Amino acid sequence: MKKTYTLLSLLLIFVLSTSFSVDAFAGKKKVQFSVSETDAEIYIDGKLMGKGNTEVLILSNSCVTVRIEKIGFLDETITFCNKKNSAAPPKTYYLEMLRDDAFDASIQTDIANIDIELRTTKTEVDAWKLISMIVTSYFDVIEVTDRETGYLRTSWVIQTFKQNTIRTRLIVKLGDTDPLTYKIKLVSEESRRPGTSVKSDELYRE
Repeated sequence: MKKTYTLLSLLLIFVLSTSFSVDAFAGKKKVQFSVSETDAEIYIDGKLMGKGNTEVLILSNSCVTVRIEKIGFLDETITFCNKKNSAAPPKTYYLEMLRDDAFDASIQTDIANIDIELRTTKTEVDAWKLISMIVTSYFDVIEVTDRETGYLRTSWVIQTFKQNTIRTRLIVKLGDTDPLTYKIKLVSEESRRPGTSVKSDELYRE
């Protein structure tokens, strides 16, 4: 008899302790979620759940956050709630992703953030004059210039977008004197957030 009471007690404890979970699943809602970009990553409450489309499960009296990411497109975040005072979640939800203007405007070529060697048969003076003329036609401010050491660096040029800030600068360094060779690097960095100060170095990355 004692064994029976013990089993009954354990059963009651289990039922009582899991009643919320049972009720939550009983009132659950499902949303068939799809995205215009079939390879876009879909995260539900921080966990990757699929690409392009997935089923979103919302337990009773709770909310879930869906985040969609794809390179070249704006990140999107949608919250679905299954609560009494909230609008009922839809059975289906389709998201048309928008192009990221920052990505389109940034330097997406093989020459970004790498050193390019430029050899010339010109004299050092003539080569430096030509380099300076070309650089100043694209960049308004030269931060550092020294012909003797063959070093030139422009100031940052900044562009702000909806979800990103991009800064760009050009660096020229003397690579060799025989033959006369310069190394040119076009530096492009992003902060992945709008309105970032050009001086906030810790927030930028290539």
